[in-house]
Amino acid sequence: MTSDGQSPMTTIKSHKDLEVWMKSIALVSEVYTLTRDFPKEELFGITSQIRRAVISIPTNIAEGAGRNSKKEFIQFLFISLGSLSELETLLIIANNLKFIDDISNLNTELTSIRRMLLGLINSLKSK
Repeated sequence: MTSDGQSPMTTIKSHKDLEVWMKSIALVSEVYTLTRDFPKEELFGITSQIRRAVISIPTNIAEGAGRNSKKEFIQFLFISLGSLSELETLLIIANNLKFIDDISNLNTELTSIRRMLLGLINSLKSK
């Protein structure tokens, strides 16, 4: 549901109207800023992997929204959920390696995005 209580598919004109897409775009910027300070020898390792995972979240939402069917949209939302879980795991690893001091704020954002994705999936399935 959107903030006005309407179904997401009746009110969106594009993926850019989805709050979950907006929040995941903001997360991309935050994660890119965070990974700038990772060790340079990790540029093609964990830094690259984290960035690919975070970018996958909004891009799969966008791709799914642009598809011809609700079933395909749901499939791409599940791919976004998988990327979110991958990102969460990579951030835990980065935290364990002391590349990141505190991931509690990021965990809060990830939880929020996960809930929104699941809510959108459930909303689409109920139609």
